[in-house]
Amino acid sequence: MEKSFTARSGYLVLAIEALLLVLAVVSIVNSVIVVGVLLIVFFLFIAPGFMAVDPNQCYVLILFGEYKGTLKDNGFFWVNPFFAKKKFSLRARNFNSEPIKVNDKLGNPIMIGLVLVWKVEETYRAAFGVDEYEHFVVVQSEAALRKLAGLYPYDNIEDDHAKITLRDGGEEVNHELENEIRERLDIAGIHVIEARINYIAYAQEIAQAMLKRQQATAIVAARFKIVEGAVSMVEMALDELSKREIVTLDEDKKATMVSNLLVVLCGDKEATPVVNTGTLYQ
Repeated sequence: MEKSFTARSGYLVLAIEALLLVLAVVSIVNSVIVVGVLLIVFFLFIAPGFMAVDPNQCYVLILFGEYKGTLKDNGFFWVNPFFAKKKFSLRARNFNSEPIKVNDKLGNPIMIGLVLVWKVEETYRAAFGVDEYEHFVVVQSEAALRKLAGLYPYDNIEDDHAKITLRDGGEEVNHELENEIRERLDIAGIHVIEARINYIAYAQEIAQAMLKRQQATAIVAARFKIVEGAVSMVEMALDELSKREIVTLDEDKKATMVSNLLVVLCGDKEATPVVNTGTLYQ
């Protein structure tokens, strides 16, 4: 697991380095060549140990294959020159995936993409748990997206009983996606801040057919409402005529009236009425 590392102040060691350099120059000037050379070698040996840690940045320190800790403190430090240093950014990052082709629950090919906000939280697992953690984030996020797409239909046109769909699922679908990605990236010490679908559409090969189907479904639904309203209006008209005794109609006249009213109310074009100047009884 990750453990903190406390480093020495770099300014103190920098002062020692300056002193070594001065002593080396003085030794060489005074013909004490061996001492001067040794001081310069010691100066060069210490120099690689300096490091600066910026805000939201850290270093994983390794000594001959052994993990020594993670330096997260900000500032100027000096560590053992033999340490191998792996730099990590702790800043939040965005991964905006290109839409990928997958099959939804019903087997329809769709294009779907996601946006992921993530950051490194556990540096030990990010450094040693996986190989190239940034590539791991990309691959596992797309794998989670593929799995999610297979759990839900694109919409409920073909599945009337579907309560949740990819197109209309909203927060529930995004929450499921976020949990799936979080489980997959935990091995790499990655913290998932937010994950959500940012693009979804039918694949190009079926897009036109599905668009026509959606339009047909919308037309049928609209017609259903129109017919339902027209029947109610005809029923109300007959009731009002009967109640007010404006005119008495036999069954044939009622049938004719109902037919004419339904044609007018359900037609997709404006009606052109013909005024009957005679009588209904003729």
